[in-house]
Amino acid sequence: MQSLPSRSDAFALLCRYNQQDSLIRHGLAVEAVMRYFAEQSGEDIEKWAVIGLCHDLDYEQFPDQHCIMTRKILEAENWPESYIRAIVSHGWGICSDVEPQEWMEKILFATDELTGLITACVYVRPSKSILDLTVKSVMKKWNTRAFAAGANREVISKGAEMLGSAVEALVEETILAMQKGAEVIGLRGNL
Repeated sequence: MQSLPSRSDAFALLCRYNQQDSLIRHGLAVEAVMRYFAEQSGEDIEKWAVIGLCHDLDYEQFPDQHCIMTRKILEAENWPESYIRAIVSHGWGICSDVEPQEWMEKILFATDELTGLITACVYVRPSKSILDLTVKSVMKKWNTRAFAAGANREVISKGAEMLGSAVEALVEETILAMQKGAEVIGLRGNL
């Protein structure tokens, strides 16, 4: 029987392939979001968390082969196919042809880019804290395409649609999720 990757194994793997603080923090942010949504959905919290943590595993070393190299790395690490598929599906339409089908995959697809946008919104706040961030603040920045230009709004919108959610509702839930992990993801700020 195949053993499931633990959170500590996943974090060690993330750090083996990523040295940039920002990429590690992004992994931690997506992990926090996946934990939150798994809990809300009554799903396997640890599975969702590990998948969120390692979703961009290959990005620093292999940006031009994003998702492709993650599959190879995780297969070599003997990760379950359901974990690998979920991770690869977050790049659907960008660097992967694996369409998100499962609820977990849709959540990852919808919130990955959104965590980047929300983090950028936090960085420009006087408090530098996610704890006082509002949906209104994020939506104001949403319409400024030059702001956090790397956060693909089309992907976020498509993800919200997959979930049957308005973008604002998805933003609200993702902020709540990131607030729960504020300390770990370095977004507590100076409140």
